[in-house]
Amino acid sequence: MKIWTERPSKTDVEAVVRRYFSLLRAGNVPEAEQLVGDHPTTRHVLKSLWAGSVGVSVDANETSCSRAADEWKHDLSWLGELDLVGFNWGHTGSHFYVEVTHRAQVIEVSLGFWVKPTDAGWVVAGPSTLW
Repeated sequence: MKIWTERPSKTDVEAVVRRYFSLLRAGNVPEAEQLVGDHPTTRHVLKSLWAGSVGVSVDANETSCSRAADEWKHDLSWLGELDLVGFNWGHTGSHFYVEVTHRAQVIEVSLGFWVKPTDAGWVVAGPSTLW
């Protein structure tokens, strides 16, 4: 996890989030998880991105043995079709969300992050999924 001794600039924070997302897209989930603190399970993030990008309600199919319901877990190649656009910072500069595109179309799910102080220093926390 990247730790700053002073409050980081927006540019520095955005670079960490871009790196996090590029690792996810490449299927390097454990390495991506190490970049951000207080993250929900990556499973939740991936499931939400899958549902928002492909339009499949994975919750409805969770109990099904359908390959489509589990495809997002077994083959992460679909992440390569996602991209980040537009960092949208809140007025305090401590939280922001990033819109996500699938095949150049903005999807329903955004990723939320925040910059927060810890005992060790400043960190990027998240992501949350915003619908």
